[in-house]
Amino acid sequence: MIREVFIMMCFVWTGSLAFSQNGSINGKVKSGNEIVPYAKVSLMGTNHGVISDMNGNYVITNIAAGQYTLVATFIGFERHEEMISVLSNAKTTIDIDLKANQKSLDEVVVSGTMKPMSKLESAVPVEVYTPAFFRSNPTASVYEALSNVNGVRPQVNCAVCNTGDIHINGLEGAYTMVLIDGMPIVSGLSTVYGLSGIPQSLIERVEIVKGPASTLYGSEAVGGIVNVITKNPTNAPLFSADAFVTGWGEVNADIAGKFKKGDKVQSLLGVNYFNYCNKVDNNNDNFTDLTLQNRLSIFNKWNFKRKSNRIFSLAARYVYEDRWGGEMDWTPQYRGGDDIYGESIYTSRWELFGTYQLPLKEKVLFTFSANSHQQNSVYGDTWYIADQRIAFGQLTWDKKIGLRHDILSGVTMRYTYYDDNTPATSDFATALNMPSNTYLPGAFMQDEISLNEYNKLLLGIRYDNNSIHGNIITPRLNYKWHSKSKKSIVRLSAGSGYRVANVFTEDHAALTGSRTVVFLSDLNPETSWNGNLNVIQKAFTKKGLFMTFDFSAFYTYFDNKIFADYETNPNQIIYDNLDGYAVSNGVSLNVDLTYKNFSLLVGGTAMEVYSVSDGVKERQLLTEQFTGTWTLGYKFVKAGLKLDYTGNVYGPMLLPVLGENDPRPAESPWWSIQNIQLTKSFTNIKGLEFYGGVKNLLNWTPWKNMDANIIARTNDPFDKNVTFDTDGNAIATPNNPYALTFDPAYVYGPNQGIRGFFGFRYTFD
Repeated sequence: MIREVFIMMCFVWTGSLAFSQNGSINGKVKSGNEIVPYAKVSLMGTNHGVISDMNGNYVITNIAAGQYTLVATFIGFERHEEMISVLSNAKTTIDIDLKANQKSLDEVVVSGTMKPMSKLESAVPVEVYTPAFFRSNPTASVYEALSNVNGVRPQVNCAVCNTGDIHINGLEGAYTMVLIDGMPIVSGLSTVYGLSGIPQSLIERVEIVKGPASTLYGSEAVGGIVNVITKNPTNAPLFSADAFVTGWGEVNADIAGKFKKGDKVQSLLGVNYFNYCNKVDNNNDNFTDLTLQNRLSIFNKWNFKRKSNRIFSLAARYVYEDRWGGEMDWTPQYRGGDDIYGESIYTSRWELFGTYQLPLKEKVLFTFSANSHQQNSVYGDTWYIADQRIAFGQLTWDKKIGLRHDILSGVTMRYTYYDDNTPATSDFATALNMPSNTYLPGAFMQDEISLNEYNKLLLGIRYDNNSIHGNIITPRLNYKWHSKSKKSIVRLSAGSGYRVANVFTEDHAALTGSRTVVFLSDLNPETSWNGNLNVIQKAFTKKGLFMTFDFSAFYTYFDNKIFADYETNPNQIIYDNLDGYAVSNGVSLNVDLTYKNFSLLVGGTAMEVYSVSDGVKERQLLTEQFTGTWTLGYKFVKAGLKLDYTGNVYGPMLLPVLGENDPRPAESPWWSIQNIQLTKSFTNIKGLEFYGGVKNLLNWTPWKNMDANIIARTNDPFDKNVTFDTDGNAIATPNNPYALTFDPAYVYGPNQGIRGFFGFRYTFD
């Protein structure tokens, strides 16, 4: 008995001695002067690992003496690795300093204030979407890619040629300004036709500002801006390629590469090619379900190294597109005739833009752009030949005064030449062609005031002088507060915006179909007043769950709103300034969750968009009252697989029917587009990925569950057998019992059904 007790005591003593010889490490996780709570800290190749507490502290105990690699990770920061030594029976203190990830969503944005700053510090709420977001649902254009962004909807405007625009918070596409590297490249004609062809392999990120941005960007930025930021040649991969095909026969390819010329010049070249030439008529109306397209886009960007790291970049893009849709037996020989209906659009477009920092002690930048957009198109037997040229220059001075004031001031000049074969550029008295020449000089100033460590105020004002409409002033005010931990952020904004409309370049429905366009008066500029509340709350758990809640409430009030009346006369589109007012208001919520290999971004927007005239309130056509989006991803790390499930859902919209006898529903149903994708990467072949999946899993199309065709009178697209009364209204006849005319404007969603896709990506650094 004594012997057994002695042996047990020796065993316990030996074990305790061994335990006492183990060491421990402790410390604090931070980034600069800021603590980082709930970071994962571990020793590579062991089971030792902990999560730092709310104060950033961590402790790892019972570590055998030896050499280890200490690893620390947290969302938004680069992976930290360092070699450490653990001594027997000793406590070692190691503080970890994490570096912010340059690709994190909390990094630099430019769209809110027109100069680089941390997204966290920006007084203007800016949403940032990286290439990783768009790769979860690969598309052939930026236009299509935005369909999974909450509150942003690509709107198809024509069921025949499938052109469209971008709606933000229920406002039509003409209220959305699309920028490339901060330059107003996409506007006027290209609002409808120029959103495609930006090589996605060259996109660094897309920044979206919801709400008026006219104080900085002028007209067209009433609803918000979409700023496509292209890659810097310095940071871009040496070569990249991305190509996919779909079950419908679509082919899309992006190729990009960079090269140097000496030590001072770097260049980035990208090419995008898209082709679809397969006629499909699943709804049996004898019209193509999807427009056939052949598009080539070439993009080239140059960076020049200068003294004192001053900026000089220059970029150019060329886009050519041939698209057509119409009757299944249409061929180019019928172009412009009235035998077989087709809508054929040839687009040729070039762009040049750049930034040059003046050789001064002060930070003074000159940004410039020029573009030409030529369009040769026919809609049945209606020709639309248009030529648009825009030149833009802007000089900005970025100056900090003391510790509190950060001032940006600038002067701008924008010149627009526009000519077409419509009444828009004709003198009504002489019937002579009179191209439009519009000059828009302006000046702006904003002061970002740091009230203290947690509060910031942004004041701005802009003055423009439109050569046609005169003086326009647009002020704005933004306020931001954040908590000490920066987990809570509140932003308030208020301001005004304005828009000068060009109906024929912005509204495709003015040209397609058989409706005639009527202007009741000269269109005056629209003005708007906007208020916005944005609240962001971040939360973490000890088990590594990262959550961000992003809530917004918005309200916009319009004077002189330009509206298109489809209902007074079914054979006309009547344009006029609203005698009353219009309102767009609502709330939205984005929830971003990340846990280990799982990620989820889900959002919803509830809104009401309406106009009031003579005391009568009317909902806006083609505007949903609810929209939801989601992007769900899960990584199977060991297998090198990633699963993405993306989708959107839309509530009912009022639709532009042709009078009370039109058999097509006056309101759309709830509808949803959902996609699934599987991506395979390889550990032994760096940079290579294969991906494939199914788009439109539910096989939803607008014509499903409809007793009538989406396009009215596809059997008589030239209205040859329609009888009209003396006022020009269609009359019901035995072969036209609903008194309809040809109308492709009744469309609210994509008309392409379910399809598989397969592609690959390769990146070489």
